[in-house]
Amino acid sequence: MPNGAQNLIEGLVAADVDVCFANPGTSEMHFVAALDDVPRMRAVLCLFEGVATGAADGYGRMAGKPACTLLHLGPGLANGLANLHNARRARTPLVNIVGDHALHHKRLDAPLESDISALARTVSHWTRRTYYAGDLAADVAEAVAAAVGPPGAIATLLLPADVSWSEAGKATPAPVLPRSGVVSTTAVAEAARALRHGAKAPAALLLGGSATHGPGIRAAARIAAATGCRLLCETFPARLERGAGLPPVERLAYRGEDALGQLSGVRHLVLAGAAEPVTFFAYPGQQARLVPDGCEVRTLAAGTEDVTTALEALAAGFDAVSPVPQAPLRPALPTGALTAETAAAVIGALLLEDAIVVDESNTSGLWLPGATAGAPPHDWLTLTGGAMGQGLPAAVGAALAAPGRPVLALEADGSAMYTLQALWTMAREELDITVVLFDNRSYAILNLELTSVGAAPGGARAGELLDLSRPDLDFVGLARGLGVPAEQATTAEEFRSLLGRALGEPGPYLIDCAVPPLF
Repeated sequence: MPNGAQNLIEGLVAADVDVCFANPGTSEMHFVAALDDVPRMRAVLCLFEGVATGAADGYGRMAGKPACTLLHLGPGLANGLANLHNARRARTPLVNIVGDHALHHKRLDAPLESDISALARTVSHWTRRTYYAGDLAADVAEAVAAAVGPPGAIATLLLPADVSWSEAGKATPAPVLPRSGVVSTTAVAEAARALRHGAKAPAALLLGGSATHGPGIRAAARIAAATGCRLLCETFPARLERGAGLPPVERLAYRGEDALGQLSGVRHLVLAGAAEPVTFFAYPGQQARLVPDGCEVRTLAAGTEDVTTALEALAAGFDAVSPVPQAPLRPALPTGALTAETAAAVIGALLLEDAIVVDESNTSGLWLPGATAGAPPHDWLTLTGGAMGQGLPAAVGAALAAPGRPVLALEADGSAMYTLQALWTMAREELDITVVLFDNRSYAILNLELTSVGAAPGGARAGELLDLSRPDLDFVGLARGLGVPAEQATTAEEFRSLLGRALGEPGPYLIDCAVPPLF
């Protein structure tokens, strides 16, 4: 007679959720044991819950379907919340399985008892606690359906230990019926009228969500070609398809003054899967809303609406004009000093076709978009929610979602320390991931923000909180200790040699790219 845990895993794989990023504890041991009974579920051990949730995010972005996580009680879920925040902002389909105390044990207020539901609701679109083992099949189907959307979302199922170990009977997994998003014909017509204004009233189309890759971005390019509108995307898209032969899309700048310059003069802004742009933070004396005065904003598709279908319908209303694709262009390989700029040129010159780039390079990545724009076609994953520590785990998930495609993780030193344990999972799973770690021994982005918020110039004590030296972090030693081969590059020539070798060999590799801070 199968127990609840066996039925749970059977239900997940029946719904095509067959990868689980796990950091289990006592309450989840029956789930762990049941993995031997359901070999179709691939379980991947992560040494920290933030790695598990970040990996599930990277997997969902590339696979277009959910992975699940296995987390231990409230503290385990809490440890994973930062990357669940990023996944929520990316609209990633993701299912959390969070073990809980047995129902009869909860009233005893044991040391690990907490309000898991309250924690889950901060990031989850759907949350439920299962009380009877016989309900698990239906609850799993609902969880997966909620995660798949559209749009993608986080579903969290709380699994009491006694529900997991109880006999459940042989359950027939409930089918997960795909839901199609709706399209507003009125919104399509209004967007068409706005974009037809052309030169008399300059317009821009701002893309987000699934509009930044696949059929959505191609339809958007046809619209831009037919109308002459600007084609922009959110500052931190979940997955941006780019490179030679693909539609060029301009990312909205991070700094408010730069974004205002990009949007200056725009009189009609059409949002396709994107939110109205605002600054990341409030700054004294600066406006937070980035839409220019006098600009009319229209939403083509949002929420449960199908942005790809909406863009295709909008494109069909214009005369067919072939968009101009991004031309192939590689930077010249630099020599001499290794800086963020010369490192970007090396990456642009050597980036492999069909690569998946996971970008958490922060300030060191300033030159990367320009240096890689004409590289062979690739996908670019970014830090959607702004919570540090996403890059290395997301690279793990992306590599598992797309075996056979090279993954390049561009990582900053400060944010790498949030989830460095992801390197161990890369080594254990033998994933083809090259990590370029920009090592400037500084929280450089915070040096920039210190000035931007109008704070007094940083003195010695303030500087201590933004400095990552004394002692210097030995990323080569740390990577090797976690099972990943690593070397340091201090010149452009060294970086060029190491990156070429890493990209040409299977398995994980880390390059400590010693660069000076920009700020």
